Amino acid sequence: MTLARLLQMNGADVKVYERDINRDVRVQGATLDLHYESGLAALCKADLMDEFNANYRPGADKMRITDKHANIVFEDDFAVTDNDEFARPEIDRGPLREILLNSLKPDTVVWDSQLVSLCSNNNAFKLEFKNGSEAFADIVIAADGANSKIRPYITPIKPFYSGVTAIEGAVYDSEKNAPKIHELLQGGKIFALDDSKTFVVSSKGDGSLAFYMGLIVNESWTKDSGIDFSDNTQMLAWFKRTFAGWDNIWDELFENASTSFIPRPQYCMPFDQTWQALPNLTMLGDAAHLMPPYAGEGVNMAMLDALELAECLLNKDFPDTHAAIAAYERQMRARASEVAKMTMEQTASMHSPEGLNNMLAMFTANGPQ
Repeated sequence: MTLARLLQMNGADVKVYERDINRDVRVQGATLDLHYESGLAALCKADLMDEFNANYRPGADKMRITDKHANIVFEDDFAVTDNDEFARPEIDRGPLREILLNSLKPDTVVWDSQLVSLCSNNNAFKLEFKNGSEAFADIVIAADGANSKIRPYITPIKPFYSGVTAIEGAVYDSEKNAPKIHELLQGGKIFALDDSKTFVVSSKGDGSLAFYMGLIVNESWTKDSGIDFSDNTQMLAWFKRTFAGWDNIWDELFENASTSFIPRPQYCMPFDQTWQALPNLTMLGDAAHLMPPYAGEGVNMAMLDALELAECLLNKDFPDTHAAIAAYERQMRARASEVAKMTMEQTASMHSPEGLNNMLAMFTANGPQ
């Protein structure tokens, strides 16, 4: 959507094909922190900072680091001045999505468009969708995430398993349904680290919270575990076994989870991935450089991809789209490689026996990250 907005501002004819049935079909995930040099830079270029400033959540960047007993060992609200390069203002995914959707021309997004196949057709592409519809495009840009259906048309390179699986849950009306965690959150985020495991809890502007457990397990653990992830009782029993010794305060999240738990094995693209640029097919975001979330770079990388790709496609110094795409992909891969290395180092550090001390050292030595 960021890319569509930037291209439409410059007169391009753009369609966004989205597999969701409509804009309201899914609850959006946890809060995002946008970075000055990437996510915020893209919104500024898209002339959407007024909308962002009206919807972001001041105070939501308050962070508390705890041990498994919920003892607070570090906290900071990361208060910064406007335009500070260390700014990490938080916004819920839902409102950010609405800002971008509302910025697009009517009917830009074509809902219920799950891609089935892509084929060349007279120097253009024919896209066929699961609902039986089809579309044609001069340029196709894969923005379809971790399991991209378009990426294989560009490269056969696949991601590798990071060694960590995260399990996502949510509690609606957390003040009522998880009062102890709600009080500990203080409208911000909790990072609990111990025993080579992580527990991240994020408040949301609608009064709910999202939480994620991370642990080192085999890649096939999700299907081998035999757990019914829709059963709160089973999940609580699993947590009590696997996170033995963790304080009972965490139990209320499992007892009052409002939706099914979602296991998410974490993958990362190879650091040295490369491919030959194509004249009218490229990708951005997780489709291009999937990585775990433990450095907070995913949405920021994707929005910076959109900004850089738009600048290349609109740059008249390039003789054609092939040259523009090649230039974009070179800088995107180089940038993503460095961030992926850092992300994997951070993932390993947080899920090590010294995870809590490592995270404390990072924040006390370097300030906001």
